[in-house]
Amino acid sequence: MSEYTFYSPFTGSRPIISDEKTRRFAYESLLGKYGRETSLTPCVSLDGIAGFEGLSSYEKYDAAVNEIVRRCPIRFAPDELLCGSATLGDAIGARLPATFKSEYPLSGINHLTSGFDRAVREGLDSYEARIDKRLSDDGLDSNQTAVLTSMKNTISAMRIWHGRYLCEIKANIEKTSGDEQKYWIDLYENLEPVPFKAPSSFRQAIQSLWFCFAFLRLLGNWPGIGRIDLILEPYYKDDLESGKITYDEARTLICHFMIKGCEWIRLDSRGSGDAQHYQNIVLCGDDDEGNEFISDISYTVLSATEEFPIPDYPIAVRMREDSPQELYEAIARVMRHGSGVAAIYNNDLVVDSMVKFGYSPSEARNFANDGCWEVQVPGKTCFTYCPIDIFPLLQDKTLNIGGDEYPDFPDFESLYETFRETMAVQVKEWNAGADNFARWDMPMSAISLFTDGCIETGLGYYNRGAVYTAYSLHYGGVPDLCDCLYAIKKLVYDEKLVTLPKLCRILHNDWQPEDDSDEAEVEFVSALRARARSLEYYGNDNPECDAIIARIVKDFTDEMAKTKERSGVLRPAGLSTFGRQIEWAKNRLAGADGHGKHYIRANNIAPTPGTDVKGASAVIKSACNIDFLALPCGAALDLKLDPNSVKGDEGINALVGLMKAFIRLGGFFLQIDVADAAALIDAKLHPEKYPNLAVRISGWSARFVTLDDHWQDMIIGRTSQNRM
Repeated sequence: MSEYTFYSPFTGSRPIISDEKTRRFAYESLLGKYGRETSLTPCVSLDGIAGFEGLSSYEKYDAAVNEIVRRCPIRFAPDELLCGSATLGDAIGARLPATFKSEYPLSGINHLTSGFDRAVREGLDSYEARIDKRLSDDGLDSNQTAVLTSMKNTISAMRIWHGRYLCEIKANIEKTSGDEQKYWIDLYENLEPVPFKAPSSFRQAIQSLWFCFAFLRLLGNWPGIGRIDLILEPYYKDDLESGKITYDEARTLICHFMIKGCEWIRLDSRGSGDAQHYQNIVLCGDDDEGNEFISDISYTVLSATEEFPIPDYPIAVRMREDSPQELYEAIARVMRHGSGVAAIYNNDLVVDSMVKFGYSPSEARNFANDGCWEVQVPGKTCFTYCPIDIFPLLQDKTLNIGGDEYPDFPDFESLYETFRETMAVQVKEWNAGADNFARWDMPMSAISLFTDGCIETGLGYYNRGAVYTAYSLHYGGVPDLCDCLYAIKKLVYDEKLVTLPKLCRILHNDWQPEDDSDEAEVEFVSALRARARSLEYYGNDNPECDAIIARIVKDFTDEMAKTKERSGVLRPAGLSTFGRQIEWAKNRLAGADGHGKHYIRANNIAPTPGTDVKGASAVIKSACNIDFLALPCGAALDLKLDPNSVKGDEGINALVGLMKAFIRLGGFFLQIDVADAAALIDAKLHPEKYPNLAVRISGWSARFVTLDDHWQDMIIGRTSQNRM
């Protein structure tokens, strides 16, 4: 047994495939060695730059980047095969790690996948040539000139950082000999031409990809990687066919890429977890002609994730129902170890939804995500989303539960129509504000450099330079809303157990009777709540309830479809909570489904915790009543499965069956997390025993011991859901 053996608390030991050096590198990374080293140098100071306060915004950005690349620590981990590390601790917090008078004048960004594919393929020398050509054009205004000059300066800064690594490697070549010297020579030969020249080998390609990614991270950004297998496949295929590389050598390089992505791990609590850096990887999907693309690299990324407990790269696999059984099983093997790091897109449905929204088929076929799971065209999109809790539209706006007077709608349709009109007003108001998205003087030259459209227009990422500017309204709490509407329909209108005003009064009192209530009234409220809790809600394959959630989503997407684009801003609809149900709970009133106020409710489009009792298959059937074709930005279904249900070959088959059913029934994005409440409770009590126990949060996974008490309790509370 290797000294560096990794375990899952749910399945025991993981497979041992890699060599001892690679496993040691993974072991040190996953225990936070390099993250803690990074924390020792949080940032650089800009106080010594004369006249900094009087510089323009782009001059300040360039000065800060120049200081960062000259003064950040240069790090080589023992035996690592790829160079470049984001070594300033404040970058971990998604801000540009440079201070002026103890303040942070510039920020980093997230929720994007940068255009690493083009950067690797063409090399950054070609970008510099494109910028020079654009700067020579007549008619540029001062802002365009500043943006283009800043992008060129960013390439120059990257050359400085690159040169510092080469100098360190040269010094090590000169003072070593034999195998150790050959190691440093190989590092030098593979780093020297890239990322400025086009790669001539697989190792140079993966080095180029890593160096570009690490540079953006060094500047406090959290970009997604995108379609790593599609980016690297041509170089891998050529080297394999020519005998320049073996499969095992390529696998080792991919493992090192994955391990280096853990360099920000510190294993200290930061609320929502220490793996939340949105460096999502997308595998498989379509080629340019729409044929299914699967590579050895696709399987290798999954194999590396099965071997090493790395949650830092959430993996989204673009699947079809008839995708190879081998691929389904490879995903299932990763899933059953827990962590929720592997998830699947329904490839054909997502492509169709994007085309229906207005993207060209070629753009839609290349979709990736923003680092969580919201869909975008990678390397071409300036994206953000606006999360809004839909639950108060019923509780506060329609029923006035927090007030003194309550409505008395004559029938359910009247109630629902009032809610729908309230929702329509909110969507219209949001659309009015969306017109001004990304009209900001906010320098993001490194991100702009890796975003198609910015060089061509001479405009920055946050000033409409990207090919696409997308702002997505995401409603959260839709399952909770559905359950409460269904409960009102049953209790008030179908079974006539209570009038609507009286029910609203009971909810106002948080399911408690009035202080002066007699015994009969106390019993009535108790019996009414018991009846509310006994209903079969969303997630139990109840057609009557599921029709309500389908209706809510249709009315939302119909309203959003009225304004797909305006003022240069795309407005794709989505559904999500991303864990915000924790903060939303503080302001939520009691619901007609029997839950009291402040109850932490549904995550994304999963059922409200504690309401699904018929297993994972029923949850999938309920969710797939939603028309996901009308949700081009997406929606995630979270399933939590007991480890005992996925053991052995039968467990693999069960996971494969769930994935295939989800795709066949028309789901959008499926996140399966295998977890056991007993292990999670023990991890909360004894965190030292579980440093790398990871769980799926929403669009990301996180090490459980780095979550705060609120997040840990939410994960434990929902773990009893969705059993097979």
